[in-house]
Amino acid sequence: MENINFDPNSPAVSDTIYGLPFDYKNAEIIILPVNWDVTVSYKEGTYLAPGRIKQASTQVDLFELLVPNAWLAGAYMLDENPDIIETNKIYREKAKKIIKQFETGAQINKELLNEINQKCAELNEWVYQQAKKIINEGKIVALLGGDHSTPFGYLKALSEKHEKFGILQIDAHADLRDSYEGFTCSHASIMYNVIHEIPQVSKLVQVGVRDLCEEEYRIIHKNNKIIPFFDYHIQSMKFCGKTWDFIVDEIISSLPEKVYISFDVDGLSPDLCPNTGTPVPGGLSFNEITYLFQKLVDSDKQIIGFDLVETGISENEWDENVSARLLYKLCAFTAKSLGKV
Repeated sequence: MENINFDPNSPAVSDTIYGLPFDYKNAEIIILPVNWDVTVSYKEGTYLAPGRIKQASTQVDLFELLVPNAWLAGAYMLDENPDIIETNKIYREKAKKIIKQFETGAQINKELLNEINQKCAELNEWVYQQAKKIINEGKIVALLGGDHSTPFGYLKALSEKHEKFGILQIDAHADLRDSYEGFTCSHASIMYNVIHEIPQVSKLVQVGVRDLCEEEYRIIHKNNKIIPFFDYHIQSMKFCGKTWDFIVDEIISSLPEKVYISFDVDGLSPDLCPNTGTPVPGGLSFNEITYLFQKLVDSDKQIIGFDLVETGISENEWDENVSARLLYKLCAFTAKSLGKV
């Protein structure tokens, strides 16, 4: 790293993410773009987010107040996969037919539904293989979606390296449905699938949830692995005089030593990412999230990986700008927690 001729104070001039002077070989953090939103149930377009976030990243200053030398860890974003993008377009149109059948009460085309579910399973396998390769080379994976279904393969790969870890889920939704609109790999089912198929996940700490169904609520309270910090309960504690610092300590104490962060941007206040796939009123502020990450690292927890998903596409690049800054902070705090900077 010492031999790199790079001025972090200059405007970004490279076509790499944040204008950083790294390639795959000398980067510690590999950003894996997953351009997929086949089964989204409301607003579509999150499959375009990785490239748009990369484009917006040139506006991010590299000095991070809480991790001053963060850029030195080295982050490199892989190219978007054109085959994944094309497959997403084809199967999104097929999924719309199934969604319409559910919404109108028409007979479900089970053959088509099975075909879509199989293609989504293939996407999970592709993510698993990509993540496994990166992990086996001693690098950190940062998965950039796409919708919230995309990290499953990555979590499966991590479970082969780590015997026990927890997930810190920032999200407006619980994502604990066994399927949604017939789709078994839905963005609404990611945590259900994780809890049932990846036993290495010892805790699922959900922060900011404020939109869920009754069955999900039952699952949360029946499963001692799941610890909820519902958005309304967070706000109620504040109304009663509790500080965000106190609440953050409660969140962190619920997590094991090794933590994976699954960050759905709809966990934020919707003024930050208004074009996310399923926006919900309420949510966390940008500074609250930053403070949570800071205290997580200061508590000596290790962030073993993360995803950033559900960024929508905006006309003025606002959502992408916010997500580019979130991604940089996630990279910074992850690197710091692992002693990389």
